[in-house]
Amino acid sequence: MPVETLNYLLALGTLAMQVAGAGFFALYFLQKKFTDLQDIAALLSRWGLWLGFLLTLGVTAMTLYYSEVLGFAPCGWCWVQRVFLWPQALLFGVALYKQERSVADFSIAFSIFGAAAALYQHYLQMGGGALIPCPASGAGDCAQRILFEFGYITFPLMSATLFCFLIVLMLFVRRSTASS
Repeated sequence: MPVETLNYLLALGTLAMQVAGAGFFALYFLQKKFTDLQDIAALLSRWGLWLGFLLTLGVTAMTLYYSEVLGFAPCGWCWVQRVFLWPQALLFGVALYKQERSVADFSIAFSIFGAAAALYQHYLQMGGGALIPCPASGAGDCAQRILFEFGYITFPLMSATLFCFLIVLMLFVRRSTASS
């Protein structure tokens, strides 16, 4: 599959995740007011860890595919985002094995820091001035856009979208843990 096609498909997935994430965020606050929505909230709560595991595992594989197979060198801010993403796949896997739902708090913490790094890099790639120097040492340039779809989607925005989606998803998992 050509890289351009893969980029386009990933951008479509990001767009879908943005829409779904916004809808789930609204659902989180409206579920008590509208009882019809509680079934969807219960579904997200029940399957949230599995969805988080599959998303983080898939995105981890894609980051490795882009860097190791396609040869795109990750920059310093990309590595920072990977630091906050990759352990989550392991955390979700262990949580599923042990049937431990309290991992949601750790995922939220990792995702907040990962989203902050991703949004800063997106700011750089959209033409913003560097407030913090790029931590790259000879690797890729943090401000260079490798992907730019629909006039705003970049790799860092894909990352930020995933982190925000995980935060919303883990709010459902956390709420079910608190009510148990």
